[in-house]
Amino acid sequence: MKPINLKQKHAEFTKQWHPHQIAVVDDMQVLLAKLQGEFVWHAHEHEDELFQVIKGTLYMQFRDRVEVVKEGDIIVVPKGVEHNPMTKNGEEVHVLLFEKLTTAHTGKVQHEKTQTEYPKI
Repeated sequence: MKPINLKQKHAEFTKQWHPHQIAVVDDMQVLLAKLQGEFVWHAHEHEDELFQVIKGTLYMQFRDRVEVVKEGDIIVVPKGVEHNPMTKNGEEVHVLLFEKLTTAHTGKVQHEKTQTEYPKI
């Protein structure tokens, strides 16, 4: 039951597309990640996913559009919706994610960027 400084926690790691767990709230986890470039098209069949942009601009690609998520904004990706987060112009974007503990990183998609465990920091 202590405050968590998001900037300090983001400074503890450098690996991109590799979420780090900073808290658990009931059956939900709070993750931090650094993103750069394009991720992987995927969906989470049974879980919603919330992204909050802490630093930079995230482009959330959906099959029918792209949503621009700016610093301070959140976006919720509903369960079953295919999406692909990306950044532009080499920008590293810092995000906070809020999702169920059961959420697989890339859903059913297996890719070299897929992570199966999130370090706790």
